[in-house]
Order: sequence, then structure tokens, then C-alpha cells
Amino acid sequence: MDEDTDTLLLQCGTDFAEELSLYLDVLSSSARLRILKYIENQPRDARSISHEIQTSYENTKKHLDKLLSIGLIRKEAGIGQPTSKGVHPVWEYSLVPGSMEAIVRSLGVFSNMKIALHDEDLANRLDEVRKRVATELTGTFPAVVVMGGSNDRKFFALKKDIVLVGRADRERGNAGDAECDIILGDDYKSVTRISKPHGRLTRLGDTWYFEDCGSTGGTTINGRKVDPGKRVPLHDGDLLELAKGVSGAKLLVTLPLLPGTSGGIQPAAHET
Repeated sequence: MDEDTDTLLLQCGTDFAEELSLYLDVLSSSARLRILKYIENQPRDARSISHEIQTSYENTKKHLDKLLSIGLIRKEAGIGQPTSKGVHPVWEYSLVPGSMEAIVRSLGVFSNMKIALHDEDLANRLDEVRKRVATELTGTFPAVVVMGGSNDRKFFALKKDIVLVGRADRERGNAGDAECDIILGDDYKSVTRISKPHGRLTRLGDTWYFEDCGSTGGTTINGRKVDPGKRVPLHDGDLLELAKGVSGAKLLVTLPLLPGTSGGIQPAAHET
């Protein structure tokens, strides 16, 4: 990777680009996003979904097939509402566990990468879909998603202005704030303990910053080394790597997209 490169580079083959295009097509529909929200907490049959999103049964089935095709929902046999002729089986649709987090993670991974395309259409569509998903489905809260290791795909919402990042220090009886801090499993051996955290996320105004707290393993953001003790401004889609190797941890940052902004990575200038 070039020293001045602030993003990862994804060389998109034709097959990958086509699959990404189909994925974005599925998530670009407000009706399909409303379906995901409607079945988030309870399985529903196609007719009740049709009534909720106010479209025909036939169109609802097409929307459900699209969502099934990318693995976000599942269908299982259930029992319909009682009628004068008794009860009858129906297909009920529900979210696959972790689907919401998977959407945030997937779109965040793509946004972290410069997508090598013959034109900018797919990149522009990615930005639009990410904004729509944030507005209509997942909310505009800041969060971090773990990539790799025993906590792979674990989702941490940033609920306070200062968030510590590291492993729990059980020897000193200090497990950190389990509700708010980012506490990783013991197998991330290169990540220092919460009592002396590997790093710290801080919100100042509308901007989030990361600071390496003098960790042994060090930190990189999008492949660039972070100087200990200095706050680095973060952008949506940034990839933090805490230490190196299999015992390190990768954290994908997902931040609200402000109106009129692009989801692409902005240069992360190091500043105090």
C-alpha cells in the first residue's frame, strides 16, 4: 500500500461488481426497508406485510423474494389467523438474526474501499443506499463493528462521549463499562486491557476522534500508523486496526452521514 493512501483498494471483478449491484438494488427500495423494519421483532405473513406497506400481495411477494435472495430474511411455516373454515398454514417471514448489523457492516466495508470501476455509477449508488438505510432502517447513531476474531460482527453503539477500547482486566476486577465501552475477548491478546485501554474514542461536537493510549501493539487507521497520544478525526467507514496479526482486532467505524456529504473516505489528517 502506498504511504499516502488513506483508504483500502478493492479491485472489483465483473462478478463481484454484478453481485454488489444486485445487493444495492435490493436495499434501494423503501418498501423493502419498511418490510425489514416491520418484521424485525415478530414474524409476519405476506398478507399482513402487504397491508402494512400498502402494496399488492403480488408486489409484496416480489419484495420478499428479493430479500430472501440476499439472505436477510427467512421464511418458515406458521399458523394463519382463525377463519370460519378453521386455521390454515401460512408462510411467515422473519429477519435472519444479525441482519441489521450485517447490512451496516457490509455497506461500511464497501465504503472503506475505493471501488475500482469503469464508471462512478456503482460508487454513487452505494452512497445513496447507505444514506437511505441509515434514514429509514438502522438509524443515524454512531457505532463500531468488530471484524475478525471471536467477536467478529459484534456491534457496539457509541452511547457516550468517551468510549474506552480494549480487553477487560479481570486480575484487577475492572471489566470497564460493559454497557458502553468496547470490551473485546481474551483471545485478542495484542489489545491492552481496559484498565490501561488500547485506545479511546472521544466525541467533540459533531466529530469523533481516536487516540492510541500508548498501546504496545500500536494502531493504524486505513493502514496509516497513529501516533500515540494524538487524537485523529474519524470518518464514516474508517478501519481501525489495533495491533497486528491474528491476536489483534479490526474495528469498522460507522458514523451518521450528514445531508449533502459523500460516504467516501475523507483524508484523515493527524491532529492533536
